[in-house]
This record gives sequence, C-alpha cells and structure tokens, in this order.
Amino acid sequence: MPAGAEFALLGVRLGHPGGAVLPDPVTLRIPPGELLTVVGPSGCGKSTLLRTLAGLLPPLDGRVTQDGEPVTRPGRDRALVFQHDALLPWRTVRANVELPLAIRRVPRAERRRSAAAWLDRVGLAGHAQKLPHQLSGGQRQRVQLARALAGGPRAVLMDEPFGALDARTRAGMQDLLVDILRGTGATVVFVTHDVDEALHLGDRVALLDSGRVLDVPHPRRRDAQHAPATAALRRRILESL
Repeated sequence: MPAGAEFALLGVRLGHPGGAVLPDPVTLRIPPGELLTVVGPSGCGKSTLLRTLAGLLPPLDGRVTQDGEPVTRPGRDRALVFQHDALLPWRTVRANVELPLAIRRVPRAERRRSAAAWLDRVGLAGHAQKLPHQLSGGQRQRVQLARALAGGPRAVLMDEPFGALDARTRAGMQDLLVDILRGTGATVVFVTHDVDEALHLGDRVALLDSGRVLDVPHPRRRDAQHAPATAALRRRILESL
C-alpha cells in the first residue's frame, strides 16, 4: 500500500473569496499515516479546511503543501467522504465503487475484482447489483467508504461522515473505519461535531477555533472512554468549545 501523505498548513487563512473568512491563520502539520480528528463549533471552518486540503478551495493567504509540494488542485491520491453519501443514484453499488478506477481507465476486469474485494470488506458483498435507494443510510455510507478507498488514496478527508446515522450504526461505522484503515498507511483528516467520536478515532484532536492540537491518550480503544486521561481531555475539549 502507498505511504500516507504529509500535509502542512503554514499561516493559512481559510475562507471563501468575497465571503466568510476565518479570523485567525492556521498553522498545522499532519504527519503521514496519522488520523487527525477536527472539532469546533459550527462556522469555525472545519469543512473549509477539508476542501482546502482537497485542493477544491485555495487558501486566501499562506501555504498548503502535500509532501512539500503546494496543493493547488484536486488529486487522485486524496479522497473525500461526505456526511451525505454522494453516491450516483443511477449506478449500481458495484458501479459506484468502481467509479474512481473507471476515471483512471483501469481495465474492467481489474475494476470489478477491486470493487468486489472492497464490497466484501465493508460487508456488502451481496448488494453489488442494488441501486443506492435500495440500501439503508448505514449501508450507503459503507459504499461511499469502499468507493473512497478502492482507488488506494494516500489521504482520506472525511466531513462528518457518520453524523446522520443513529448511535448504534455510527459506532459500527467507526469500528469498520478503524478496521479497514489498518494497514493502508493512509493519512486521515476526520471532521466531527462529536467529541467522543473525536477522542475514539483520533491520534490527535485539532481544536480549529483555538488552533490547539492535543494528543489522544488511548486512540481507538473503546475501553478507554472512562480512563482518567481520556476523561480529562474530554473535559478540556468541551470547555474550549
């Protein structure tokens, strides 16, 4: 698998030309293979940060780099995963997963093998011929995750992907994400409003409104939710929000 991407934001001013601009510049380094969760109140620029890293929105000031090179446009080694699944409703589940490979003109047989393998990994091997409207919300998010990872990205940028799911499905998707990412080497930036989700998934948590980045003491361990260090960090984050 390819090594994860390294991102750096140096004095970056996030915002939209002629629109809202974040008051403070952002300086942040995201090392290869890290799972960074990003929290903050609505309107603090979390989604804007993801779109800037994706190359969809240029910074108003400062410098954004991937592996030392400026990010100026979208790249096929960066995948975006949204809160709403963004699947193409007229394509089957398999065809949706194949899409990034089809765009690269990967041969059909190889595309189908890859899509089948990823659908098996996300527990949807028997749903390949269904259309998105025939799936539950959690199943559609599984398809979106398979589609994002089928292309072998070095970075996965996730914008509250589980925010619309019920608590049980959300926990299952978190565990699935951890399991699937294991061994890929991909760098992940995961935006969420849920502090507990941020503490469970992240190696570090970025508080975008204050500019602080905090180490998570027990990442991706369910049994650490009530550990003293985790509880103290949770209180600290909630106070900052």
